[in-house]
Amino acid sequence: MSGRFARLLGLASVLLATVACQTGPAQAAPVWEPPVQTATARHDVVTWGASADQMGQGTADRGYRLVVHTSAAGGDLRVRLSNAFGDRPLTLDSVYAGLQSQGAALKAGSNKRLTFDGARTVTVPAGATAWSDPLPGSLPAGSNLVVSLHSPDAAGPATGHWMAMQTSYATQGDHTAEESAANWTETTGSWWYLDSVSVRPSNPATGAVVALGDSITDGWASTTDQNRRWPDYLARRLQKAGTEVKGVADEGISGNQVLADGAGQAALHRLDRDVLSQPGVRTVFLFEGVNDIKAHTGVTAADLIAGYQEIVRRAHAAGKCVVASTVGPFEGWSEWDPAGEAVRQEVNQYIRTSGEFDGTADFDRILRSPYDQARMLPFLDGGDHIHPNDKGMAAMADSVDLASLDCNR
Repeated sequence: MSGRFARLLGLASVLLATVACQTGPAQAAPVWEPPVQTATARHDVVTWGASADQMGQGTADRGYRLVVHTSAAGGDLRVRLSNAFGDRPLTLDSVYAGLQSQGAALKAGSNKRLTFDGARTVTVPAGATAWSDPLPGSLPAGSNLVVSLHSPDAAGPATGHWMAMQTSYATQGDHTAEESAANWTETTGSWWYLDSVSVRPSNPATGAVVALGDSITDGWASTTDQNRRWPDYLARRLQKAGTEVKGVADEGISGNQVLADGAGQAALHRLDRDVLSQPGVRTVFLFEGVNDIKAHTGVTAADLIAGYQEIVRRAHAAGKCVVASTVGPFEGWSEWDPAGEAVRQEVNQYIRTSGEFDGTADFDRILRSPYDQARMLPFLDGGDHIHPNDKGMAAMADSVDLASLDCNR
C-alpha cells in the first residue's frame, strides 16, 4: 500500500470555513460553520510545499508574511518550519496563519496563532524542522494562506525558497498578530523558514503527489502571483477530478540537478527531506534532468538513468509510486549542443520504454515543435527556449494521466 493510511489519527472537529482565494476573481465565502462530528479517523496530507535551500543571512527582529496557495482542503492545519541550512538554532517567538484579503492584508477574523507542543515559541535546531500543533478549523482547497512569523534573534544562514513566483511581505518588529497591512510595507519574492503546510482531509483515503523538479517545476516564466506553475494547474485539475489524490507539493528548485549539488542540493540528496517526509504522499512526480545534461560536465545518459533508478528504489522502499516525465526540448538555449541533445533523446527513450516507473508523462512531446523536435513550440515558449510560458505550463498539466497519480504500492 501507499502512505495513504500512514497518519491515522483521532476524531477532529471542523470549526471555521473561509474563502477559497483562487486564481482569478474572489468568490463568495461560507461563514462560520458548526463543528462536524465524524466517526472516521483521518490523516494529514500536504497541501502546499516548497523546497528548502540556503538563503542569505538571517536578520534579528524580522517578520515575514508569507503567501502560499494551497491544494487539498481539510481541517487541523499544520505548518512546517525549516532550519535545514542554519548553522545555529532558530527561534521563532510568534507564528500566525490567516487568509489573504489583498496584498499583506488579511481577512477579518482569520488570523490565528499557531503553537508548538502547546508553546507560542519554538526553537528549531540547526539542520532540523518543526511542525506546529494542529489549528482547529477548515481550510478550503485553493486558498491563499498567509503564514506570518517573527524571529527575535535570527542570524547566520537562513533557510527558505528564494524563487517563489509569489509576492510576500516583510517588516521589522513583531506584527504577526495584525490583520492590517499597515506595518507590512516591504516585499519579498522568497519564502522564509516555511517549507510545508498540511491539512487533515475529511476523506481518509485522500493522498498527495509531490513534483520533484527544477526551474520549470518551480514556475520560472509563469506569471508571478497567479499560481500558473504546472503543479498549480495540476492541482486545479485534481480538485475537479474523481481521484483520491488532492494534495500537490511543488518541490522544484531553479537550476537543480539530479546528480550534483549546486542550485540547491541534488535531487538525490534532498529526496528524503523535500519529498518522502511530506505527509500523505502517494506518488512522486519526477521531472528533472535538463540541468544535468546542459551543464557540460560529462554526464551521460547512463549516469542520469542510474540517478533515476536510485530515486525509484528509495521511493518504492518508502511505499511511494514514481511517475516520470521526459525531458523537454531546449535548442536555442545558450548551453544546447548536439551532444547534449543526443543524451536527452537517449534518456527520454528510456523513460518512455523501460517500464521502470509506475507511470510516465511525455512533456517533451507536448512542448516540442513538430518542425524541429529539439525546439520548443513557439506558442508555448516563455522566451528563452527552455522554460514554458503559462500556456505551456497548462499544456503540461493537462497532459498528465490523473489515474497514474492515484497509485498503490
